[in-house]
Amino acid sequence: QVQLVESGGGLVQPGGSLRLSCAASGSIFSINVWAWYRQVLGKQRELVALIDSGGKPNYVTSVKGRFTISRDNAKNTVYLQMNSLKPEDTAVYYCHARDYTNSYVYWGQGTQVAVSS
Repeated sequence: QVQLVESGGGLVQPGGSLRLSCAASGSIFSINVWAWYRQVLGKQRELVALIDSGGKPNYVTSVKGRFTISRDNAKNTVYLQMNSLKPEDTAVYYCHARDYTNSYVYWGQGTQVAVSS
């Protein structure tokens, strides 16, 4: 089992920045992919960024050049640095971890990000 706890959400003006954190505990050695998703009420949850076990990141087109996903193995924490935020980035952001070997998927509880003037 893996537990994920997000933090760092909040209200920010357009053009501002936020850093989300996802603290992981439990059997994290089994995790192959770490990711951030977001969801707007009434819409499907969408993948924002992911980082694989080799450290290679991938991003959805709408956040490329603005968001950076990273992982601190010593702290068992995954980050999402969000710069140049836009109102359309407003959503609940969820931390996600996938164990392909055992077909397990884990989710955090979510953290709200609101971008508004």
